[in-house]
Order: sequence, then C-alpha cells, then structure tokens
Amino acid sequence: MIIEDIRSKTDSELDFDLKKIKKDLFGLRIRAAAETLANSAQIRDLRRSIARINTVLHERATGIRGQSSL
Repeated sequence: MIIEDIRSKTDSELDFDLKKIKKDLFGLRIRAAAETLANSAQIRDLRRSIARINTVLHERATGIRGQSSL
C-alpha cells in the first residue's frame, strides 16, 4: 500500500484493512512452512503494510498528524 492511500482512509477503514492484511500474512506464513512460495517477498510487503497502517493510526491517536477534515 502507498502511504497516501493509507492516510486518505478513515480509522475504521484502516482497522478493517489491518485485520485483512494480518489474515493474509498468517495464510502466507502457513503456506511458507508447508511448501515453498513462488514469491516470498509478499511476506515482507505485508509486514511493511502493517507497519505503515500502525504508524498512521498511532500518529492520529497521539495528534502528531491528523486526518484532514475536507
């Protein structure tokens, strides 16, 4: 995910996306343990997406950078 896309979403949308990405990551980890993955970089990309979403949610919670009210 691109950071601009993440910042344009509301908190509830980010929570939904976070749960979905964590579920996808769990599935990839299970598949990686059972068999070989065609693209193992997907795990890294999902982990980074989770970190980006968590960062934006934390910024909003602490008031560092809020969502624009346009």
